[in-house]
Amino acid sequence: MKATLNGRVVADSDDIVEVGGYAYFPAAAVRRDWLEKTPKTADDLECPHGVQFYDVVVDGVRHPRAAWCYEAPRPAMAAVGGRFGFWNEVEVG
Repeated sequence: MKATLNGRVVADSDDIVEVGGYAYFPAAAVRRDWLEKTPKTADDLECPHGVQFYDVVVDGVRHPRAAWCYEAPRPAMAAVGGRFGFWNEVEVG
């Protein structure tokens, strides 16, 4: 499975965990050099799983909060801990 943005591959792996309609990629399969941590909002701080959002920056274009990772998932989301999910303009398939 691939996560692409404007034709560029942000993540690529066969090791995908699907939860809640989202595909989560292992960190090693993600172009981490294209991710920039965003400041946590009040809603982020309320997330029980320790969510961290990232802007995806490809070819100098910033796509705000288009990726996220649960840094401290509770048992219900343990399978996606340390993995990355994508949304907004990022196409996953």
